[in-house]
Amino acid sequence: MRARPRGARTAHVTRRPPAGRRALAVTAALALAAGTAVWSGQPSSASGGAAAVEPLGVPFLPSPDPLHVTIGSMVAVSMTVQKNVTIRLSDGSTRTTTQYTFTKLKIRSHMNVAQRAAGHTVTIDVPGEGSLGGYDSAGKAETTTMWGNITNVCVRVLVKICGVQGLLDFFGSLIPLTAGAEDFTGDIYAIRTVDDHAALDSTDNPVHLPGTITVTTP
Repeated sequence: MRARPRGARTAHVTRRPPAGRRALAVTAALALAAGTAVWSGQPSSASGGAAAVEPLGVPFLPSPDPLHVTIGSMVAVSMTVQKNVTIRLSDGSTRTTTQYTFTKLKIRSHMNVAQRAAGHTVTIDVPGEGSLGGYDSAGKAETTTMWGNITNVCVRVLVKICGVQGLLDFFGSLIPLTAGAEDFTGDIYAIRTVDDHAALDSTDNPVHLPGTITVTTP
């Protein structure tokens, strides 16, 4: 889905992916971040300054204008963290950022995604529940990968504690974590959700974001 700014308009976010060996379902957020679409591959960590930067495993290079993502309440299932990953952006520049990988990212309440670039603003709003990834109808795990920086996240033990993204990054780089969180805020360059095990006739959709997408121009 590509959004072309023609004033303001609204459309449903969730769509069914085509059948294929790898039934790739890219969230609306990815498509909006495209800018220019040209390449696919896998992310790699920067090892010194001379390491070649491979593109992400998405069908385009992400925009240098990141998506501003907020989530009221969420659960990250089997999250792993890889720090200092260098990605290439659509303008040819690179960013060293953090890669987050989940089996499932469950939105419990209100996900909002906003991108301001090229004279227009794109907003995705999921007011209730939604999910990225999980398990397909055959019981096989799907995968969601996110590249960017978390600027705030809160956890609730006996009381609500905020600003713990550093701790999550630290422990997530050591072991897979499953944790609930609130008041998530992050600047995200790309999100990819894929059913790695999809059969050729699969109709499983690993992206479920029931909400609206709005494009506005000045």
